[in-house]
Amino acid sequence: MAKAETTADQLISVIIQGIEDVKGKDINILDLRDIENTVCDYFIICEGTSNTQVNAIVNSIQKKVSKTLKDNPWHTEGADNAEWVLIDYVNVVVHVFQKHIREYYDIESLWGDAKTTVIETSY
Repeated sequence: MAKAETTADQLISVIIQGIEDVKGKDINILDLRDIENTVCDYFIICEGTSNTQVNAIVNSIQKKVSKTLKDNPWHTEGADNAEWVLIDYVNVVVHVFQKHIREYYDIESLWGDAKTTVIETSY
């Protein structure tokens, strides 16, 4: 019997849990499905306060997705300096920033046509 395909909604939910487990901040989901020529369906953007927290968020996401959904990222980059780490799950791409780098690149403005969902955190 073939393994059931993980839906984007399941993946997003588990990624958000991974971010929240280590208190990642300012979590936004950008739905890119209605925009032409995009590389994926969703961006999830969040931030950590330091290199250490950015790495903790990345590790938390990867462990939680691996354990819960038995899925691994297709590609990860930026972990060396941990200012902006990209985790590519093909249809869902996660961007984990430090605040000053997030403000500098301002991805949310570049993808201004995307439907944005802000995740409210309780911490």
